[in-house]
Amino acid sequence: MVHPCAVLGFLAAVLPLVATPGASLTLLAQHVSVDGRRQALPVVLGTATGLYVHAALAAAGLSALVMHSSRAFTAVKFIGAAYLIGLGLWTWRSATASARAPVRRSQPAPSGSVYAQALLANVLNPKAASIYLTLVPQFIEADRPFGGQILTLASAHALLITAWLLIWTVLIRRASGTVRKPRFRRMSARIAAVVLLALGIRAAAAPG
Repeated sequence: MVHPCAVLGFLAAVLPLVATPGASLTLLAQHVSVDGRRQALPVVLGTATGLYVHAALAAAGLSALVMHSSRAFTAVKFIGAAYLIGLGLWTWRSATASARAPVRRSQPAPSGSVYAQALLANVLNPKAASIYLTLVPQFIEADRPFGGQILTLASAHALLITAWLLIWTVLIRRASGTVRKPRFRRMSARIAAVVLLALGIRAAAAPG
């Protein structure tokens, strides 16, 4: 176990990163505004699962290998960037197609698909991996079980980002009257596409 003060210190350190808009918040806004608040659950679960994947890799030392190998890091960086760019292009194309099609009641996206999008957006982000290689070690004690401490910090991280995304879910749904309008849906989808494209380009351009 990690000392409670260490957990609080870790949360204070990671909060600015959680509050910075990224792929998870973009996916949340896109799916909740179109398909309803139920779609918040797969986004939250996918994001949280991604955090545990990074924690497991850090505990196993695999992510350390990626971060210390310029080729491996570059490969992960470009795979993540390509995924975000591809998702952004798909989102823009879907928004354009909906603008040309007759207005009809849309079917919610499958939860499994939304979960996979959120999971991949987190897992393929090397910046998320770096949290567990540069920030987490500062809050771990060498005389205690290493894996258990990482699991505790990852759980605290997951709870924090869950709370953050749920707050945004409430804010988005309070504007439900606006988000139901087809014009707003197309606009929000295009904004989401631009954000995803920007995140992908930034990830690809980031120094290795």
